[in-house]
Amino acid sequence: MLGLTNEESRVYRELIKLPSCAPADLSAGLGMETAQVAYVLGRLANLGLAARSGEDTGRFVASPPAVALGALLARRQNEIRLAELELNALEETYRAAASQRTIADVIDVVQGAEAIRQRFEQLQIGAREEVMAFVTAPSVVVESDENTAEDAALARGVSYRVVLERAMLEDDVNFFGEVEKVTALGTRVRVIDSLPMKLLIVDRELALVPIAAEHNVAASGALMVHRSALLDALIALFECMWNLSSEIVTMADGIAEVGPGQLDDIDAKILSLLLAGLTDQAVAGRLGTSLRTVQRRVRHLMDLTGAQTRTQLGRQAARLGWV
Repeated sequence: MLGLTNEESRVYRELIKLPSCAPADLSAGLGMETAQVAYVLGRLANLGLAARSGEDTGRFVASPPAVALGALLARRQNEIRLAELELNALEETYRAAASQRTIADVIDVVQGAEAIRQRFEQLQIGAREEVMAFVTAPSVVVESDENTAEDAALARGVSYRVVLERAMLEDDVNFFGEVEKVTALGTRVRVIDSLPMKLLIVDRELALVPIAAEHNVAASGALMVHRSALLDALIALFECMWNLSSEIVTMADGIAEVGPGQLDDIDAKILSLLLAGLTDQAVAGRLGTSLRTVQRRVRHLMDLTGAQTRTQLGRQAARLGWV
């Protein structure tokens, strides 16, 4: 709460419920030692959130939240404004220096798995508009379910486009669940047979290219590519692979139906995974359903499109705008 520690926040919330109280009055309800409560109340008094009672200095009264917290809020807002001004000044300095970069300055080398993980998170935390990524197997730095920075970036309006290597879906039965999660949050995900590298591009200004040392994750490295013809080439490579890949659709409202109620979410997922190149058995495993169910639904999709073969189904799906 506005920069307060967890203990300070808990004690203040309890304090404002009472006209006045001694540390011992709060300790039992908070599950804290009396001496600890007294120490926290002293800190709150220093922050202007509490004051000692005039009649009994051993007792404390809460300061009005609108006054005390309002002052903290104003202070925090001022700190943010100053930080923004400092950030803008640093950015201008950085851009001026970047314009004078030599060929050797275009690429920074990041060494070690932990350093790569930190840079991977920092880039997403600082993203303003768009993140583009290639995801290939294996995940040697950050597992997909550990990438909380992506969730936070999506929540503040950053768009994500991700191209997966098909092996990611084939090798990990649970990976499709992660795909469903991020697509529900707004990430667009496509699948392609193979990708030349792992890649992260942020705001078309910086790219991170992890390079894993064979059989030695600890010795992994990555290249940080700044604005340059090389970065332009990486962006062009991403756009090329994006256009060649197949979209993963996890909900029926993400495809154009041939008729009301004729397709549901399971149909959309099955179609996406089939077009990504997975077998019926693999599709059943990813969706947690039976092989017979998958085959029955594929037959339904073929009947809807008038397709006689799986190949025709793919063509008809494209013609109808399903993919």
